[in-house]
Amino acid sequence: MDLHLKDRVAVVTGSSRGLGRAMAEALAREGAKLVLCARGRDALEEAGEEIRTAAGTEVLTQAIDLTTPTGGDTLIRATLDRFDRMDILINNVGGAPKGPFAERSDDDWGRGIELDLMAHVRVTRAALGHMGEGGSILFTASLFGRESGGPERSIYTSTKAAVIGLAKTLAIELAPRGIRVNSLAPGSIRFPGGGWDRRAKADPEGIREFVRREIPMGRFGHAEEVADVATFLVSDRASWVTGACISVDGGQGRTLV
Repeated sequence: MDLHLKDRVAVVTGSSRGLGRAMAEALAREGAKLVLCARGRDALEEAGEEIRTAAGTEVLTQAIDLTTPTGGDTLIRATLDRFDRMDILINNVGGAPKGPFAERSDDDWGRGIELDLMAHVRVTRAALGHMGEGGSILFTASLFGRESGGPERSIYTSTKAAVIGLAKTLAIELAPRGIRVNSLAPGSIRFPGGGWDRRAKADPEGIREFVRREIPMGRFGHAEEVADVATFLVSDRASWVTGACISVDGGQGRTLV
């Protein structure tokens, strides 16, 4: 299936590793031109070079802290300076502090909100003035935002729920401009260096029991499986899909919608 993404310009935040990198790789295979953004320069440059070499597409890397007030504007300005347009925005940066609710301070909440919500708000706001009809915005949320979260994840669950709500509201607001907005709710995804990977190595028996109990498909998801869904959602093949929150969770979710 041709997703009609050749030469489209896609900005992917949080794209030096994990889900963001997998999404960037999937878009590159479809011929999109990429702007990758993360805070760590070395890992970002390595990812950019590997994707550029493998797919033969143009890749711009931007090491930017998107929790700063000017980060979003800086990223979009660099995108326009290089490509003179942007068609796709995938907001993927995130990682709120974890711990018991009673022990989370205002500073903890502030950091989580800045990273998991306001970074998305600022980049999206900066992008909208330069995105025309046919544009697509995707937010990486979480199963924990779509449903109730686990213990010690009060900040993460709250910010991811906010992202889903933001996407639904923007979908309505931007529909008259022909811009689609959706969100993804991945379940438990294991990739090298990620949280589930670390836990599986530290407590293999406990994690096997978690998978048996919580994931009907009987295994963790892979970043590439989320990336494939994301790539379809931002493509013209999903032209009638907007305001949706799509679960990619191997049956882990429990809601009826």
